[in-house]
Amino acid sequence: MKRVGLVVLIFSASFLSVAWGQQPAGKCINDWSEFHRTNMQRSNPCETTLNVGNVKDLTRVGWFFGYSSLTSPTEANGMLYFGADNNNLYGANLTTGKQWAYATGGHVESSPAVASGVVYVGSDDNNVYALNAKTGTKLWSYATGNQVHSSPTVTNGVVYFGSDDNSVYALNATTGALLWSFATGNPVESSPAVANGTVYVGSNDHNVYALNASTGAKLWSFATGDQVNSSPAVDNGVVYVGSNDHNVYALNAATGAKAWSFATKGSVGYSSPAVAKGKVYVGSFGIVYALNASTGAQVWRRPIGQHNVPSSPAVANGVVYISLVNTLYGVGTILLDADTGVSLWHYPTGGVNSSPIVVNGRIYVAGPGEIDVFGLL
Repeated sequence: MKRVGLVVLIFSASFLSVAWGQQPAGKCINDWSEFHRTNMQRSNPCETTLNVGNVKDLTRVGWFFGYSSLTSPTEANGMLYFGADNNNLYGANLTTGKQWAYATGGHVESSPAVASGVVYVGSDDNNVYALNAKTGTKLWSYATGNQVHSSPTVTNGVVYFGSDDNSVYALNATTGALLWSFATGNPVESSPAVANGTVYVGSNDHNVYALNASTGAKLWSFATGDQVNSSPAVDNGVVYVGSNDHNVYALNAATGAKAWSFATKGSVGYSSPAVAKGKVYVGSFGIVYALNASTGAQVWRRPIGQHNVPSSPAVANGVVYISLVNTLYGVGTILLDADTGVSLWHYPTGGVNSSPIVVNGRIYVAGPGEIDVFGLL
């Protein structure tokens, strides 16, 4: 039986107090406001509290009760956002514990995106919603033809996302008006990455697409050997993406030409690459890999047993954060040295499906029925 409410159970006194609004000019913005983070690389160069030397001292400092399945969380302006299988999207103030819940008409499997005081999320009721990020008040919704598992990306006043109705959409972020849509041959569960006026996204039709961000016109497509549920990362003119055909691909962002591919020992279907300091990090069945971003050569591999890697790595300050789960029991969250792959810390749970984020000395990750928060005391 599912719980009938969200309860903020524990807060550490050391949670940061962050005022709502823009951070001072010139300051590094230490947040994680959408699945890719705004650099489209799942890395946080602004994190300075946690490092290779002190993460061994991490402890669980708080948690938010939720439901049996929770999305990968996002954080912006001192608020944490996550969806659940009870059809709700939640916003929780990390300082006060005050929270809101907004009920959609279906499970929320999409990770929220936050921009300019608005939170955007997809739902299994076929809609994308825009809500006031402080209060959860609905601003608008847009109905697609099927479920929306893709996590939105918000750039320059436009919301980009995919739908199981086989399309990629671009909506006006303020009004929800349709700007364009692009039809692929199958559902689009991949979350778009947007860089330099181009939208990069995978499709279950086995292709990676590059679309003009303003018009939706196809610029190029690249065919892999299986579904592309993985969400692309973009860095230095290269698109990195995984496929269910057991390969990680590096594609020229302008032309779609293959720079290199790397064969893993299992599917890279739902582990989206992270990129930091010339390395690409990704999970496959039983192994976490670090690859040279320029050549695709293996830098290191970390075997983690017969455990699936359903999550995407997060990288910050020399540490790789990744969550693992086995079909029989949960392994939890582990931390690896980004240069060597040496295990630095782990925390066993009853099963983890979400991707972690690292913000202001805190790790947020969805465990079985709760969002766990880890930090230094």
